[in-house]
Amino acid sequence: MKTGVEDAKAAMRTIFPETPLQLNEHLSRRYGADIWLKREDLSPVRSYKIRGAFNFLRKAIAAGATGKTFVCASAGNHAQGFAFVCRHFEVPGVVFMPVTTPQQKIDKTRTFGGEFITIKLIGDIFDQCYAAARTHVDEIGGMMVPPFDDLDIIEGQATVAAEIETQLPDGVIPDMVILPVGGGGLASGVTGYFKDIVPADGFVFTEPTGAPSLKKSLENGSPVTLPKVDNFVDGAAVARIGALNFEALKGFSSTQVMLVPENAICVAMTDMLNVEGVVLEPAGGLSITALSLFAPEKIAGKTIVCVVSGGNFDFERLPDVKERAMRYAGLKKYFILRLPQRPGALRDFLNLLGPDDDIARFEYLKKSARNFGSILIGIETKAPENFAGLYERFEAAGLGYEDITENEILANLII
Repeated sequence: MKTGVEDAKAAMRTIFPETPLQLNEHLSRRYGADIWLKREDLSPVRSYKIRGAFNFLRKAIAAGATGKTFVCASAGNHAQGFAFVCRHFEVPGVVFMPVTTPQQKIDKTRTFGGEFITIKLIGDIFDQCYAAARTHVDEIGGMMVPPFDDLDIIEGQATVAAEIETQLPDGVIPDMVILPVGGGGLASGVTGYFKDIVPADGFVFTEPTGAPSLKKSLENGSPVTLPKVDNFVDGAAVARIGALNFEALKGFSSTQVMLVPENAICVAMTDMLNVEGVVLEPAGGLSITALSLFAPEKIAGKTIVCVVSGGNFDFERLPDVKERAMRYAGLKKYFILRLPQRPGALRDFLNLLGPDDDIARFEYLKKSARNFGSILIGIETKAPENFAGLYERFEAAGLGYEDITENEILANLII
């Protein structure tokens, strides 16, 4: 495998330099370890997906696939890499994207592909989009460029590992490599290249809680199709891991797959933006977020490489990311209050708030009741332990209330 990967890496230098491997002092101090970030968010398309697409088209064109229209399906990052490479080789390409793809990724795909790319928006999730792309390939006699389930794609993604190997200081071998997983192309390539370097139990795979395709497949012993996925982490929201990718990863334990809550990813995204000035998309924050989920003694003193898979973030999503981050960190909660309909009732409630508590939302839900009224209120505070005191004051005052912060149905409907 290594010879093919090295050839691919050398060929890639004709279109972009290697992405940096950076020792991150902020994270290293926080976790008491050497945390290295492989910055795939700094590729020309702000994700590693350019690697697999380039390797696939390079080989297909060398094999005589001239006059073909290339087709891909993608939630965004594979599309951008594909578009960039189509323009580089000056070949026509058609990109199928889910209707739910962030506009920023759609616009960037058009920019990268220029006149060589046609974009079609079909389906709500990747798998619907992928099926439409396959049908189109059959209709036009085109060539499908898979996002992950292909040996040439896997070989291209493995160049991430080939670069890491030469970028680490002499004699340094990672104790742990943390990889994000969507369809499995990156994980397959990196583990295959590092199999004689990093112990098998040194790999940690991260998936969003709402799209655990690898974990469920490993538990089952064969690939499974998830009945539904949460699209918040759009770059990793895949309902079924690739067949070739599962074959490459089936020897790992399901316990090596860490499910990362979507709201926890938002904490890492805001932290990296505020402290380091690093813009991450949700999938790009998977590996960094995983660090916060380990027991401290599990990673202390170790050399850890986190692959930061992408930075294609639509800033229109920032308010939602901040909201999720504050709720996960325990700094913001939502309540339904039952206040008596009498003068001074609201003032009495306000006197229950602490000096660090701030009202972020206030809305009457029912104004027609004669004796009591219901109020939706959002409260932000500076430290999560402040809410314990607030609950005590609520109880002492005999206030009727319900914390709906973790009530997924109510939160999604009201918040």
